[in-house]
Amino acid sequence: QVQLVESGGGLVQAGGSLRLSCAASGRTFSSYSMGWFRQAPGKEREFVIAISWSGGSRSYAGFVKGRFTISRDNAKNTVYLQMNSLKPEDTAFYYCAARRNWSTTSMAMLDEYDYWGQGTQVTVSS
Repeated sequence: QVQLVESGGGLVQAGGSLRLSCAASGRTFSSYSMGWFRQAPGKEREFVIAISWSGGSRSYAGFVKGRFTISRDNAKNTVYLQMNSLKPEDTAFYYCAARRNWSTTSMAMLDEYDYWGQGTQVTVSS
């Protein structure tokens, strides 16, 4: 069992930056691939970015376009989402999620993730 808690959300002006954190419980964190998803009001939850258990592989949604980066610290059981050059359209609830494997083709699939956090709100003002 893995429990995930996101933090770091808030209100930021367009062009600004935020760093989200996702703290995981459990001693097996380092064996999970981790992903970030987001959901805006009235829209479906969508994939943002993911990182493999070792940190050696990453997967990105097209809209990331070099603005967002993901990293992890297995010693701290934490994964990070660094968001730069934020836009109003990035406003959403951001969720981290964990899954037991890495795939080059399915990291964007919500159903492949085993555990989810409660999310943290990110609001970007214009």
